[in-house]
Amino acid sequence: MVTLKKEGVLIQKTALVFENEGVLNPAAIKEGDYVHLFYRAVSTGNYSSIGYCKLKGPLTVKHRDQAPILVSEFDYESHGVEDPRIVKIEDTYYLSYTAFDGVNALGAMATSTDLVRWNKKGIIVPQITYDEFDAITTNNKKVNEKYFRYNNHEAVTEILDEKVLMWDKNIILFPRKIDDKFVFLHRIKPDIQIVVSVKNLEELNSQFWANYFTHFDECIVMKPKYEHEASYIGGGCPPVETKLGWLIIYHGVQDTIKGYVYSACAALLDLKNPMKEIARLPYPLFKPELIWELKGEVNNVCFPSGTALFDDTLYIYYGAADERIGTASVSITELLNELMLNTVKNEK
Repeated sequence: MVTLKKEGVLIQKTALVFENEGVLNPAAIKEGDYVHLFYRAVSTGNYSSIGYCKLKGPLTVKHRDQAPILVSEFDYESHGVEDPRIVKIEDTYYLSYTAFDGVNALGAMATSTDLVRWNKKGIIVPQITYDEFDAITTNNKKVNEKYFRYNNHEAVTEILDEKVLMWDKNIILFPRKIDDKFVFLHRIKPDIQIVVSVKNLEELNSQFWANYFTHFDECIVMKPKYEHEASYIGGGCPPVETKLGWLIIYHGVQDTIKGYVYSACAALLDLKNPMKEIARLPYPLFKPELIWELKGEVNNVCFPSGTALFDDTLYIYYGAADERIGTASVSITELLNELMLNTVKNEK
């Protein structure tokens, strides 16, 4: 098994109004000796915004803003902006996040050239109901029945006169274009899906998604496989490019007698064709073990969402029990070697 070190709690909630209930699930991007963290900050009533802090090296907080850097502005995010991830492609930073309006949680995007001023692009995932998804995919025998169990919201179709849509979260861009196209992971429970054919984000319209769902089974890149991820899986950190493939740190969820347990997991995808899974750890990279991971706003959660590579050490930033942010570190060489001992047969 790979050796991993838990570095401890990095930042915690404060008395500031915008983050007095919790801080969690940070996006991370390294520039030189510094790491920029954009984290989910939760206020009373479970309203979320995006806070910011700057690290010197992987673990030392150099600066932390006293107000959120990204807040709710539009109806589609009226209850919060949540769970950011960030990459830089060419000269632009792309920050994906979950927009929550109190009923629906959907993937959205903002862009920046300076990490200060952000231009919101709106929701980029399909805005369809469960019934519409069912109608499109009902003749596709390859679609796991779990999709219908997880996404029909107990047959509730409206709340307060608002349509209940199928939740599509965990939008995670690859940190460079592949064949001159944007590639990103997303998650409709219980699997991780991939989009590999977008020249620009404006292509992600209703017609694009209608075509996408007609061959939905071909867009599933990873499915739950092992006990620790038996319930469902979802994207975590943006992919890390290595010589052996794209290193994917994702989350796996298992339903236990203690409730759902969220663990950090690792896999490797092909560099040229990320639809191909090369390897996957058969055990969690790390899981909730310490008191501050076991007890919080949501118990038993380690939710990885950002990384920074310093020499051979990969630092993984994660939300712990939905209340605080922790860091774990691992030798990326050791992790890749361990993954290559656990290659998978790829049938795609």
